Amino acid sequence: MRTRCLFVTIFILCSVAPASPQPIGWQKYVVPETGASVDLPNEIFSQDVGRPERGYGRRFQTGDGRANLTVNSIANEDKDSPASFLRKHFGLPPSAIIYRRVTRNFFAVSGFHDKSIWYSRCNFTGASIHCVLLNYPAHEKRQWDYVVTQISHTLSSR
Repeated sequence: MRTRCLFVTIFILCSVAPASPQPIGWQKYVVPETGASVDLPNEIFSQDVGRPERGYGRRFQTGDGRANLTVNSIANEDKDSPASFLRKHFGLPPSAIIYRRVTRNFFAVSGFHDKSIWYSRCNFTGASIHCVLLNYPAHEKRQWDYVVTQISHTLSSR
């Protein structure tokens, strides 16, 4: 018997019998109230843990609770731009941001907090702001890079 190992973004899956490698399963999540959508790795974020603190959407976490993801849509009542929204609502000092990209239509920011990395991307569509927020262990950064990128790039509105 030959041992085969498949390195999947976060987990290492090993089997003793030959098997076809299975990719991470991605599933589109749609915020019913707004139509915002994002592709999620449903095998990674396997637990639905309820509504977000603000707006519409859902919160998810890994089975062991070490990482979490929030997908939400909020009304852009003040008609904020990505830059003005960050200035008004970002709770940490600007020095906490280690990655920052702000355009006319979205922002993506990331940083370290304790032993975790947080990442936030929000797309602005006029009346609404559609966001994904992730927190995951800093020591697993390389394993999470692909997942975070895929989630970020699939965030869209109707």
